[in-house]
Amino acid sequence: MANRQQPSQMPIHKYGQYDQVDIPDRTWPNNRITAAPRWLSTDLRDGNQALIDPMSPERKRRMFDQLVAMGYKEIEVGFPASGQTDFDFVRSIIEEEGAIPDDVTISVLTQAREDLIERTVESLKGARRATVHLYNATAPVFRRVVFRGSKDDIKQIAVDGTRLVMEYAEKLLGPETEFGYQYSPEIFTDTELDFALEVCEAV
Repeated sequence: MANRQQPSQMPIHKYGQYDQVDIPDRTWPNNRITAAPRWLSTDLRDGNQALIDPMSPERKRRMFDQLVAMGYKEIEVGFPASGQTDFDFVRSIIEEEGAIPDDVTISVLTQAREDLIERTVESLKGARRATVHLYNATAPVFRRVVFRGSKDDIKQIAVDGTRLVMEYAEKLLGPETEFGYQYSPEIFTDTELDFALEVCEAV
């Protein structure tokens, strides 16, 4: 039977393939998962997504309670610096006794700007276990168009952001908070692999 599929009109020549990582001696693809990995739910993060109908605090709370009931031990609860709604939600679950089980870590997201970092860490005061996840875009088009900076400039944004997270955590969070930190090079798939690694290692 002849193939009747028509050639695509999509300009596929514009899209290059991703760089292949050559690691011939890797063994992990043959390993079997015998225990659940660390699951992190990001379902509550809508503060930076510009949803037409963002979740109300009540809906966020129902979702949070459901995620806890499902057994999630790490839950990203929002983008507190994106607006008062997300900030207030994070505060509400921290301040309500028993809302966050002792074995659950809450996580919050922020961009690498000092005002946003301070507000984000401030939202975590009194939390038993909390993680701040910092990110900044590293792809060439963002370096050129958004930041108008060099690779070194972009790497410095990540390094400075990391330092600020740690400084504000030390200043604003007490010893009762088990604090964690994560970093992501945003637009990783469009970033040169060697540069993405360089930024992560600098952080």
